[in-house]
Amino acid sequence: MMTKKIILLVEDNPSDADLTRRALSKGHISNDLVVAEDGQDALDYLRGEGVYFGRAVSETPSVILLDLKLPKVSGLDVLRVVRADARLRRIPVVILTSSKEEEDASTGYDLGVNSYVRKPVDFKEFQEAIASLGLYWLILNEPNPPVK
Repeated sequence: MMTKKIILLVEDNPSDADLTRRALSKGHISNDLVVAEDGQDALDYLRGEGVYFGRAVSETPSVILLDLKLPKVSGLDVLRVVRADARLRRIPVVILTSSKEEEDASTGYDLGVNSYVRKPVDFKEFQEAIASLGLYWLILNEPNPPVK
């Protein structure tokens, strides 16, 4: 049975979320895109809580694109929770941020992020980066088996 591959984009900037949506489309990546506007919304989605109560939590995203500077719960705190949860810890997480802080990258890797990508300012570069991420994480990468 082929399960649908969901991308969870955790991004509080509507313009960046729209750019990501457009970049995925231009890269011919037609997977379902779920956008969480803050860290708490992302955790609610992953846990099937709040507005996502009743969602089939067995359908985990194929990849999480995670901004760092988020309201309510920071991106690094979302990553901490994901990596501490046996059901979620195998989901690939890509930090997608405009942060140039070396400490953010170091902390992200210490917490188990799979990749750290700085958002390019130029849309064409951004589009290419998103298309490459999609190609790798959704097509080329062999996913971890789900936790039973």
